[in-house]
Amino acid sequence: MIKAYAAKEAGAKLEPFEYDPGALGPDQVEIAVDYCGICHSDLSMLDNEWGMTSYPFVPGHEVAGHVVAIGDGVKTLAVGDAVGLGWHSGYCNTCDSCRTGDKNLCATAEGTIIGRHGAFADKVRAHADSVVKLPEGIDIESVGPLFCGGITVFNPLVQFDVKPTDKVAVIGIGGLGHIALQFLNAWGCEVTAFTSSEHKKAEALGMGAHHTINSRDEAEITAAAGCFDMVLSTVNVKLDWNLYLQTLKPKGRLHFVGATLEPLDIGVFGLIMGQKSISGTAVGSPATIAKMLDFAQQHDVKPVIEKFKFSQVNEALDHLRSGKAKYRIVLEH
Repeated sequence: MIKAYAAKEAGAKLEPFEYDPGALGPDQVEIAVDYCGICHSDLSMLDNEWGMTSYPFVPGHEVAGHVVAIGDGVKTLAVGDAVGLGWHSGYCNTCDSCRTGDKNLCATAEGTIIGRHGAFADKVRAHADSVVKLPEGIDIESVGPLFCGGITVFNPLVQFDVKPTDKVAVIGIGGLGHIALQFLNAWGCEVTAFTSSEHKKAEALGMGAHHTINSRDEAEITAAAGCFDMVLSTVNVKLDWNLYLQTLKPKGRLHFVGATLEPLDIGVFGLIMGQKSISGTAVGSPATIAKMLDFAQQHDVKPVIEKFKFSQVNEALDHLRSGKAKYRIVLEH
């Protein structure tokens, strides 16, 4: 039996929950969960904001742990391996996206917390091809959030061939943005943080930003016209996107990793005249996750975390809802 924490209905408190996962599949592994990050996507799924949650619902998709069992067909992992698991727990391995290395774009990819039980538990299962070995010596306490928040901001650097000489700005210095600043600085970019919080300016500079701009000051944003090769938005609120488009250089890119739910109000002439682009990505393939982990290890990129015991899971979720988390929350057994 697997011991977990589950919600019985949308928005409910999590309660102790046990379930029998059945026989281990030949291509599956069972992971003992040592640490698990809490992501805003866990809250969205808990509240059924996206209309695809099934209950009882066990959240948790930023896993750091070790393998305790492997299926007969698993050749890439062994019992005892330190591993991580993120948003996806399996892929079809037959579609064009899977066969060309973009497994995260697989149309039938299995979500770790969609239609199955996640890692707010003592153990979790996944297909072996979605599980990534951790580099030796990496900080296992803080690595979990890299498997969702971290790869979400790292993947665009790879997908769009961001250069070390590029000037990149980040909107929102929170759970995603604070990791983005670290990655971009280590990548070699000149980094600017857009933040509406005065007290976060010093923190942003300490985490890798070379400059800050007050995102509530239209004059400051306007003064940055034509400055950036990429503007990376990590927020989930509506902003004046046309104003941010003006801060891009010709051929610049406004890229979304924050899931703003309102439609984008974009003037097309702002795109046409500067040959600018708008794009979005979510997470990344297992190969890109492995590359990110190596990069993070080499450059000492770590999420800033607050730790709670699994028994304090509801307190931890309330802390995340409050907006006061600095900057990612990790549960530990």
